[in-house]
Amino acid sequence: MQALSWSRWTGIIIKEFIQLRRDRLTFGMIVGIPILQLILFGFAINADPKQLPTAVLDADRSEYARTVLQGLKNSGYFRIEREVSTEAEAEALLLSGEVQFVVTVPENFGRKLVRGERPVLLVEADATDPSATGNAIASLAPTMRTALARDLGGPLARLNPVPDPVEVRVHRRFNPEGITSYNIVPGLLGTILTMTMILMTGLAMTRERERGTFENLLSTPALPIEVMTGKIVPYILIGLIQVTLLLAAGFLIFQVPMQGSVLLLYLSVSLFIAANLTLGITFSSIARNQLQAMQMTFFFFLPSILLSGFMFPFRGMPEWAQWVGNLLPLTHFLHLVRGIMLKGNGLAELWPNIWPILAFMLVVISLGLGVYRKTLD
Repeated sequence: MQALSWSRWTGIIIKEFIQLRRDRLTFGMIVGIPILQLILFGFAINADPKQLPTAVLDADRSEYARTVLQGLKNSGYFRIEREVSTEAEAEALLLSGEVQFVVTVPENFGRKLVRGERPVLLVEADATDPSATGNAIASLAPTMRTALARDLGGPLARLNPVPDPVEVRVHRRFNPEGITSYNIVPGLLGTILTMTMILMTGLAMTRERERGTFENLLSTPALPIEVMTGKIVPYILIGLIQVTLLLAAGFLIFQVPMQGSVLLLYLSVSLFIAANLTLGITFSSIARNQLQAMQMTFFFFLPSILLSGFMFPFRGMPEWAQWVGNLLPLTHFLHLVRGIMLKGNGLAELWPNIWPILAFMLVVISLGLGVYRKTLD
């Protein structure tokens, strides 16, 4: 039996370090992924979102109404961005997702308050993501009690004890029971498609390069755009099959509602699939082998799942993280699919999240075509 050799063993170790140094992409992943995880989990992730955008419909305009609204601001959970004059305007803001809450102060609010009639303060919440609104809703009752403590002094001190002087009535819109699966199942459509579509197409061209068939493809008169789109179309059909299976499971097992158009949902899904496939083909053109394609896929998938609002409330993230998240197609797709399934949104409400996916796809396919032309040279 041959004895172990220290020199041979150290030689193999040195060889591996040399190989890692030559494979810059792998070395970059080794360094980059831990740093990325540290930044995302340390700075961007926040399970207690505050400063949530809020619209106000104030039909009373009394000093007590102003006190209540100031109390909401001081709680830290509500950021009053809009003052609306009609219920229709408030409804449109909730449907489009521009605001998380609509606070309605009814007429004669102040008059009923001083009479001890416990007026109703209506708070409508976009509850498509229950984790984003839970803590804010829980803060409403103590916030009202604290905000009115100073105004309800002297002869009005009798209104301070229990019961609270104001009845806060919360309407959890689009998901009144706060069922988590209503939020998770539509989100899974996006995360599963992101992972599978990018990975499958990311391996497509690198697999041909490793098998030696890529040179035959390059020698054909096919244009780069023909090659890229030809490789994308079969995977679009695969993605639609995946979506159909997930939707069927969501309806039959979790009873997730479908308030909007199924056709509009499939059109949105097709656009999202195409955007992911173009990114996968671009990764496939850049990568030298299948391992590098998988590494690039994971490097893109990690911020997508963390910064899109799938796992953690999107509005709880700092502004820089929201800016990065808005560059990712998954962020906008989650708004699309939840808007269609839970809110019944139409094209007008969906368009603000459709055009960013289109822009992403055009930028990525332009980059992919440029890389493919360099390969042809």
